Amino acid sequence: MVCGGFACSKNALCALNVVYMLVSLLLIGVAAWGKGLGLVSSIHIIGGVIAVGVFLLLIAVAGLVGAVSHHQVLLFFILGVWLAMRFRNQKDPRANPSAFL
Repeated sequence: MVCGGFACSKNALCALNVVYMLVSLLLIGVAAWGKGLGLVSSIHIIGGVIAVGVFLLLIAVAGLVGAVSHHQVLLFFILGVWLAMRFRNQKDPRANPSAFL
C-alpha cells in the first residue's frame, strides 16, 4: 500500500506525538534530576522547565488522542495552540527594519 493516505498521516501524527511525550518526560526528569543533585539551585528555573514539560505532555496526549480517534475538533485545538505559540511574539519589521537584516 502506498504511504500517502489517511493511515500514513495518522501513523505519522501518532509517532510525532509519542516523540513529543518522550521529550516532555525527559524535560521533567532532567529538571528533577538537576534539582536532586543540586546542580541547579534556582527553584524558578526548575519550576519553569517542569511547567514546560507538563504543558508539552498535555498537548502531546491531546494530539495523540485526536490522531487515534480522528477527532477533528481536538486536532484543530492543537493547531490553534501551536499557532498561538508560534506567532505570539512576532515583531513588526516596519518598526525597526535594521533588526531583521
